[in-house]
Order: sequence, then C-alpha cells, then structure tokens
Amino acid sequence: MKISDLFIMGLRNLSRRKARTALTVIGVIIGTISIVVMVSIGVGMNKNYESQVMELGSLTTITVERHAPILDKDGNYVDMKEQSMDDTLVEKIKGIKHVRAVSPVISKSAMLSSGKYENYIQIMAMDSSTYADFDFPALTSGSYPTDENNKVLVLGAEIPNNFYDPRSRRWEPTTVDMDKDKVIFRFGYEYMPEESKKQFSLTVTDYSIMEKTDNWQFDGVVYMDIGYFESLYKKYASSLKTEDRKKALKSLETYERIQISVDNVKNLDKVQNEIKEMGYQPTSLGTFLKPMQETSKMLQMVLGGIGAISMLVSAINIANTMVMSIYERTKEIGIMKVLGCFIKDIKKLFLFEAGIIGLMGGVIGIILSYITSWGINKFGQPLFKSLFSGNYMYNMDNTKFSVIPLWLPFVAAGIAIVIGLVSGYYPARRATKISAIEAMKTDG
Repeated sequence: MKISDLFIMGLRNLSRRKARTALTVIGVIIGTISIVVMVSIGVGMNKNYESQVMELGSLTTITVERHAPILDKDGNYVDMKEQSMDDTLVEKIKGIKHVRAVSPVISKSAMLSSGKYENYIQIMAMDSSTYADFDFPALTSGSYPTDENNKVLVLGAEIPNNFYDPRSRRWEPTTVDMDKDKVIFRFGYEYMPEESKKQFSLTVTDYSIMEKTDNWQFDGVVYMDIGYFESLYKKYASSLKTEDRKKALKSLETYERIQISVDNVKNLDKVQNEIKEMGYQPTSLGTFLKPMQETSKMLQMVLGGIGAISMLVSAINIANTMVMSIYERTKEIGIMKVLGCFIKDIKKLFLFEAGIIGLMGGVIGIILSYITSWGINKFGQPLFKSLFSGNYMYNMDNTKFSVIPLWLPFVAAGIAIVIGLVSGYYPARRATKISAIEAMKTDG
C-alpha cells in the first residue's frame, strides 16, 4: 500500500467519525497546551531571574573584596577579615586559566559642584584598558580613557541629573549641563585639609557620559583610570594635615577590591576555586544565580509533570478511540485481509490514524499555546505579583512570565505525535490479529 493510499484512507476514516475524532484531538490539544505553557512559565521565571541578577552586574565578573566575610562550615557568617590586596595578587590572578582581564579597584567618595548645586558621588578607579572586558556601556558623549589620554572622568548616565541645592529645604534633583556649566571636582571630607594650604579642586573639562543601563554600578558612579586617580589623590593628599596626609597616601598602598573577568560563565566556578586556594574569598553574581536556577529547574519539572499528566490522559483517550474504531471496522479489516492486504499495511493504517490525531492536536495546541502565552504576559501580572510579592529580586515591570523557547514547540509536537503512535500501537496490533473469517461474519 502506497503512502498516499494510507493518507487518503486514514483521513477518510477519521472524517467518518468527526465528533469522536474532534473530541480526541481536543484532548491532545489540551495536553500540548499544558506542556508548552507550563514549561514556558518555568523558562520565563529562569530568564527573569537572570535579567534581574544581570541588572546588578555581569555574570562573568568575580570580585575579591579586601574585607571578606569568614563563614563556618554551614555557610553562616562568623566574622570579617582583612585581606591583602596589592599588585602581586593582581599578577597571580592574571595567571589563572580562563581569566580574561583583571583590574584593581580603588573606591573613594567625592563631590561635583556647579554654582550653588552639588552632587556627592562615588569614584571607582580601575585600569581603563579593561573597561571593554567588563562590558562597560556605550557612551552618549566623549570617549573612554586611552593610553594617550587617561585624564577623563567617565560619568554614569544619572550623574548630571542628581545635583541639588544643599541650602534648599526640599531636595529636588537638578540637571547640570556639563558642556555649558562650570563643574568643579573635589574629593570627600574624609580627611582634614591644612588651613594654610589651598584645598584641592579640579575643573572638569575632559569627561564622557555613559548610556543609561538601569545598572547601579554604571548609572550612579564616576569611573577614572586608576593611574590618573592616584596622581590626583596624591595632589589632594599634599593639601592635608600631616597625619591625614600619611593616612591618605597609605590608603593607596592597598586596593579596595580586585575585579576579574572570566572568558565564559561556565568557567566561573573553576576560577573561583583557584582564587579560594590562594586564601581569598571571591564572590560573583553567578553564585547567587545558581540557587535561583535550581529552583527554576525544579519548578519547570513540576509544571512539566502537570502537563505530562494531561498528555497521558489524552494518550488513553487516543487508545480508547482506536480500540472502538477496531470494533466498528472489524468487517472492513476482514475484507482487507481477504483481498490480500498485507498485515503490516493494516497496522500502518491504524498507526497512521493515531499519528494524525497526535499531529493535529499538537499543531493546534502549539498555536493556542502562543496565544495563551501572550495572554499570560498581557494580563497575568496581578496573579504573579501575589505569588512573588515576598521576592525582592522579582521586579514585575516589563516582565515576561511565559517565554516559549524555539525548541519547545518542536519538542511538544514530537511528543504529541509519539504519544499518538504509542497509543495506537496496541489497537493496530490487535487489528492485525483479527481472524478474516470471523471478521466477515460480523455485521460491522
């Protein structure tokens, strides 16, 4: 029997019992929607966890802090310890496999002033040659420091918008035009200046502004090349009282932290373990993301299991439909055998019908799954807000709760077809064992 004959006969047989076929297909549709939508919610949650964590920084960045927590064997906080952070450690870390870039970091408070307006800022001094390795954002104006010109202040997108009048009773942020307004840079008031000496200040002329990223590490910080920063800080220290000058210069002998960029997130654990073997306690956003992903994976399995139960019910429904079809078509099977039809062709016919039911249900189910997913993303926010109201990581704005990855529809369609074939195997096998003589005696 040709494939075309199987196709025509299979569709004709299914169309003769439209109501039963439709109900069976609906069962597969429900099962397919259950699997696709349930898994898509788990995938959506995982993607949202990743995006929320990535707002705090890069997943491939490791940080080694000078002041690191001491944890017991159960991971509970015990005490803080101060770790030595110098150029020797930087060079050692550079030698670790899979490390793409390493930069020491010095963090200091400072102030920008323009007329009566002020803005207290955080300075992050890093090796400017590593900015690209740490995925610094594009610039809306100016350029990043270079070897030829490292005397550039790189402003976060929100820095020009957060000036305020300290004499005003109400704190109202004001935007300063960095091109037109005179802006003065000063270091913070951590140390006391020498009264007889002029306090250090710098008129900001060479600067750049980063694009807005919604990442606090960029938007609200001012970056400087570490070499340029140290030269400015030494000038600032020279204007301080003797004791404070010594303290200020001594603070440059050690770094606040060291940031490490790894070539791939998969190698994060390897690099962190090597740093731990050096006696340091590294941290990364990937460490925080891992338990979230495990929770998400577990949820996907639970939701997928719920969908699988629906598909199991539809499989039973297909098997029931095909068995009933055999009883009704017993005489037809007998005639096919008498006319010399091969046993394998009879089996193929019933398997084909079962597979068509699975395929139809799978395709329609996938289409309706996309519509359901759209509805969940459009109208599901109130429900998910109530479910995750206690989770500070879960910002619901512009969140997709259901994400259907490209592979999922194909897997769902494949499952639907396989379910149809498996469910139809027993009835098809049973059809081949019917005696032609006994079948001819029946009235069906």
